[in-house]
Amino acid sequence: MESVRLLLVDDENDFRRTVAKRLMKRGIDAQQAASGEECLDILKNEPVDVVVLDVKMPGMDGIETLHHIKKKYPEIEVIMLTGHATTQDGVDGIKTGAFDYLSKPIELEHLLSKVRQAHEKRIRSTEKQKEADFRAKMEQQMIATERLAALGTLAAGVAHEINNPLAIIKESAGWMKSILTKDELAGMPRKADFEMALGKIEKGVERARRITHQLLGSVKQTDSNLSEVDLKNLLEETVALIQKEADNKGVEIVQEIDSSIGVLWTDPYKLRQVLINIITNAVHATGPGGRITVTSEPVDNRVALTIRDTGQGIPREHLKKIFEPFFSTKPPGEGTGLGLFVTRSIIDKLGGEIDVESQLGVGTRFLIKLPAYPDTECDLGKNDL
Repeated sequence: MESVRLLLVDDENDFRRTVAKRLMKRGIDAQQAASGEECLDILKNEPVDVVVLDVKMPGMDGIETLHHIKKKYPEIEVIMLTGHATTQDGVDGIKTGAFDYLSKPIELEHLLSKVRQAHEKRIRSTEKQKEADFRAKMEQQMIATERLAALGTLAAGVAHEINNPLAIIKESAGWMKSILTKDELAGMPRKADFEMALGKIEKGVERARRITHQLLGSVKQTDSNLSEVDLKNLLEETVALIQKEADNKGVEIVQEIDSSIGVLWTDPYKLRQVLINIITNAVHATGPGGRITVTSEPVDNRVALTIRDTGQGIPREHLKKIFEPFFSTKPPGEGTGLGLFVTRSIIDKLGGEIDVESQLGVGTRFLIKLPAYPDTECDLGKNDL
């Protein structure tokens, strides 16, 4: 059985110290707190499996402390300690979420038994939650795969049916523009209006072609070209491509790269596409004098990339839809609504994760986590985007 991390909370110093010492001799990692307030402070910073909590304490009593524990740390099991005359407090504690209660004076073996039972319940609950999370993730992946397959079929048909007439429209518009340049039509009434209308047609055709191209790109199955990538160089090259646009808007781009990362194993072209998309969006959303900060840091066996801006922020009701195809927060005609959909598809295929947080008037933060080395459970070399 793995070691139990226990926190003993009691305002009686001699009792608390004696019990903690005896528990530690039995292999229990026992920390101590003399009050409910101190208990909550410890839980903020230390991992704890089981709390043994006295009911009667000055200031914040055990029941109030239990409320706070169950609200902030519902996974922690709590055993209440009561006096002979206050067993009702123990019952109230169980109703509030405590695992069980013991009456003082306590027998060490009885306490040890309850602590181990509480710890076993904690382990079972954790395993059940992990299993539930895994099943939910698998179901989401299956749904996403089915949707992507359906979208691929749709995209191929749409591209074929749309691109041909688009080519005819574009060619015809170009032919009409060339006619308008002839000398005999120099004095043609409303010539400027015709030229403006043809320009709008060409712009609309180009946008439609861009949409079909992005849609096909999001579902097209091609192999990833995995290699060792110098993250610092890749970020510098990517920012250099966007720097002029940022300068024109008066937006500063700051890079804070952890030098300990060195290289990671990924597809540099697809990762660059992801970064260009997110940083460009950040430039568009950030006003003059704003800042975009790109940071990286190692997290376990992964690399975390954060792109944070001081832009206008995204409404909460839009955050859940932001990675959906054809959803855009930009004004009509200014975005295809596929950029972030493609971005998430790429990150998924590279074995990573992407998340977004935003607050109106404060800014937006995108967090990308990528494996630093190939993950044998991910088919990174097969049938990627």
